[in-house]
Amino acid sequence: MKFIDEVTIAVAAGTGGDGIVAWRREKYVPKGGPAGGDGGAGGSVYLEATPELSTLIEFRFKRQFQGETGKAGGLSNKSGRSGADLIVPVPVGTLVFRTMEGQSEAFLADLDAPGARVLVAKGGRGGLGNQHFATAKRQAPQFAEKGEPAEKCTVRLELRLLADAGIVGVPNAGKSTLLSVISAARPKIADYPFTTIEPQLGVVRVSDEESFVAVDVPGLIEGAHEGAGLGDQFLRHVERTRALVHVLDGAKSVDEILYDKEIIENELRAWNPALVEKPTLVVISKLDLPDARLRMEELASRFPDLRGISAATGAGIADLLYATAQTIREAPLPALADQPPAHIELVPKNAFEIERDEEGTFVITGARVERLAAMTNFESDEGLARFERILAKLGVEKRLRAMGAVDGDSVRIADFEFTYS
Repeated sequence: MKFIDEVTIAVAAGTGGDGIVAWRREKYVPKGGPAGGDGGAGGSVYLEATPELSTLIEFRFKRQFQGETGKAGGLSNKSGRSGADLIVPVPVGTLVFRTMEGQSEAFLADLDAPGARVLVAKGGRGGLGNQHFATAKRQAPQFAEKGEPAEKCTVRLELRLLADAGIVGVPNAGKSTLLSVISAARPKIADYPFTTIEPQLGVVRVSDEESFVAVDVPGLIEGAHEGAGLGDQFLRHVERTRALVHVLDGAKSVDEILYDKEIIENELRAWNPALVEKPTLVVISKLDLPDARLRMEELASRFPDLRGISAATGAGIADLLYATAQTIREAPLPALADQPPAHIELVPKNAFEIERDEEGTFVITGARVERLAAMTNFESDEGLARFERILAKLGVEKRLRAMGAVDGDSVRIADFEFTYS
């Protein structure tokens, strides 16, 4: 299965069902009052983390998700059925970024545990039936509300693997071989760079009571943080780790080893300075080779905690596993770089703006007035009168007069245009 760790999808919740105009028609109630039922609420769309998924590949084939529309109200004050919510499964470790129409992208949630759920699009409220608009003066209202439009948005999903230890190093340093020896993971292994082209996870059993999850990050090269070798797609997967295992190729010269180490550290720092602060175990691989044993001796003074391993003979593997497990136990939980803003400026729910376009039409924008227009039945004189009364209460009419509006001018709210009077 191909590993996919970022995708963008389109999400729309369900529109609310329409309220209806209806009347009581019981046999012994000759002058029955209004009895139009309310529309049902539209279904909302949620994302939920599930351990059954390990990649976002499912979203390559389906990128549009729609909540169910609420049903219209019924007779005898019966409400319409609400639309079912849509639960979209995503892998554990998915970061959710949402873009609402006319707004910039915002961090929404980190689904870092099985069962974690986030609402991404809220279903529309059902429209009110005419039973709600009866008053002492208006005992037989001839109008009802339409269902509220649903939220629509674009959602970017970014998967960051949940692993305790990240195995990093330049291509062909022996990272994949190490993971294959210490876990049941079976990454592709060959004697050429970029054998591993996607992150590999493996569960490492230290003892009957203890284990940890390791991720083999594809070989990083100079410029990885800018996308070289797809490095920018891989570096994010070490942000969640609590410790790093830096594998150095023991078959190389001392100068080459030091150069490789500097490259990796520079790339980690350029991507996220916090990565170089993680507890790191430095390991020389291929200890079964005579040259690798010499490198261990030559570098021991530079790196007092340097460890040597041989995936071929198993030398040093057990010591590395115990040291890694202990480091993980003592390391703090990682903090992600992408966090929701500490303060969100709230826009008053009744706020609106009015501009005059090139054709002289007054264009009114604002969440409350746009929703009101969408839920109004303009074919009903009573419904239109109610719409105008609410606009007056919100201060829209006063603002229009102040801007020079006169009888006969065109006014537009979203897709609805009418004549000012």
